[in-house]
Amino acid sequence: MTNLIDNAKEQINSLLKNAYEKAAAKGLLPSDCELSGNVEIPRDTANGDYAANHAMAGAKALHMAPKKIAEVLLGEMDLGESYFERCEIAGPGFMNFFLGGKWYEEVIGAVDSLKDDYGRCDIGHGEKVMVEFVSANPTGPMTIGNARGGALGDTLASVLDRAGYNVWREFYVNDAGNQVDLFGKSVEARYLQLCLGEEAVEFPDNGYHGDDIRELAKIIYEKDGTKYIDMPEEERRQAFIDFGIPRNIQLMREHLARYRIKFDQWFLESSLHSSGYVEETVKLLTDNGYTYEKDGAVWLKNTELGADKDEVLRRANGFYTYYAVDIAYHRNKFIERGFDKVIDVWGADHHGHAIRFKATMTSPALGISPDKLHFLIMQMVRLTRNGETVKVSKRTGKALTLNDLLDEISVDACRFFFNAKPDTHLEFDLDLAVRQDSENPVYYVQYAHARICSLISALREAGYEVRPAENTDLSLLNQGVERELIKKLSQLPEEIKLSARDYDPSRINRYVIDVAAHFHRFYNECRIKGESDGLVYARLLLASCTAQVIRNCLSIIGVTAPEKM
Repeated sequence: MTNLIDNAKEQINSLLKNAYEKAAAKGLLPSDCELSGNVEIPRDTANGDYAANHAMAGAKALHMAPKKIAEVLLGEMDLGESYFERCEIAGPGFMNFFLGGKWYEEVIGAVDSLKDDYGRCDIGHGEKVMVEFVSANPTGPMTIGNARGGALGDTLASVLDRAGYNVWREFYVNDAGNQVDLFGKSVEARYLQLCLGEEAVEFPDNGYHGDDIRELAKIIYEKDGTKYIDMPEEERRQAFIDFGIPRNIQLMREHLARYRIKFDQWFLESSLHSSGYVEETVKLLTDNGYTYEKDGAVWLKNTELGADKDEVLRRANGFYTYYAVDIAYHRNKFIERGFDKVIDVWGADHHGHAIRFKATMTSPALGISPDKLHFLIMQMVRLTRNGETVKVSKRTGKALTLNDLLDEISVDACRFFFNAKPDTHLEFDLDLAVRQDSENPVYYVQYAHARICSLISALREAGYEVRPAENTDLSLLNQGVERELIKKLSQLPEEIKLSARDYDPSRINRYVIDVAAHFHRFYNECRIKGESDGLVYARLLLASCTAQVIRNCLSIIGVTAPEKM
């Protein structure tokens, strides 16, 4: 797809190459060299829209002062049909290029023609990528940390899709192991307390104390009464697990759907056990000499793979550890399902595990390239109201969950705020999230979109419709504030490319806030209604293209673009 920034850089390289070849043919420069260098965007536009250092980079090979090389190149350069109106030499030999009207017109044309697809690029080349995120334990409601992981993971998946990857969203369900056994014991204790009285039944010290466990036990009691009292302990607990875990998973599905997240697959941990895949994976490591036995347990020689400690894979009681299951799960991702790249979105408390796990992936026994496994580690969230930390819901008075938060704050605000830079601690100001003014970033961006929609509607009533770029005189958009806005619109493909490269979906937030700011400046400085028809149509199209870019960005983040506010 169209990236006018890349196109401009490529054209500069081509202009300089052609100028060098002309100069060499005339004997002005040595002919046995290859001229190359970097093209960058200067911080100060007074130094041009693009700056090339080819003259300095080629000085040694050409045996000439950089400034002299630049003068020769400039003398042989033909900007005639290019994007640039002029080139100037600065400092020791920088060549500064200034964009002309053709480039600005092509940006508007690209946005206008590609519409919803504007911004797409193809750095992924169709590679099959899994983003695994949220993956909360189904033993309780989703937390605020899960809310942040959901926004970051889903937005990253959308970015990767627009960057040309074949994206798969996955939720890993921990429906096996110690936490599920403890869940069964916890529900059992609350159920028996309902049947026999709280004093008659001791609650396990390490049990789940949440109100959701009480509510689940109450549902079972109201549905089946004392049916389970005389049932054998193991059978009773399994019955509660079989009822409670699927119910919790369904609630997760509903709450995440409310949060506008839909997964391609909910992968069950239990399937790895029932299929024998965990056992097979540990055997594979053992057969290749990467395990040893100690105190009846099977250990992974992880220090030999570069980690800071070895890991237990199978305990002395015969049960496989979470670490063993995690290896099997990732082997399933790469070997059985053939993903080219896997990105796990984990909380900061998993940072050490991620480092050790990356080392594990280097084992030749697994047949996995560790370069294909990546982690997006997100820092903690602190919710505040009136400057104080919030831990409970205003409505329920209980620990604040994702669903409780969505009762208080719009999905738009939640997704926008939680998609902040992942490697920094997030202070989520609940008061700010509901404010309807320019201090609230999501409101500020949505207001810009609504303002444009109102403008288009008002001009339609005055007889002006948005015209296609080819039927509009875009050369009239020559004011500084207009061109700055167009340059900002040109950056969306680059932002998507960099966001995908760095696994930083928060770039889209920062970019769309910038787009809104540029539009508000344009709107305040450039009158539309009452100008000549040609200028009205040109500025109207610029406003429409700005709305399109805002919509594309908000769509990536999972936020709506209202037409009225």
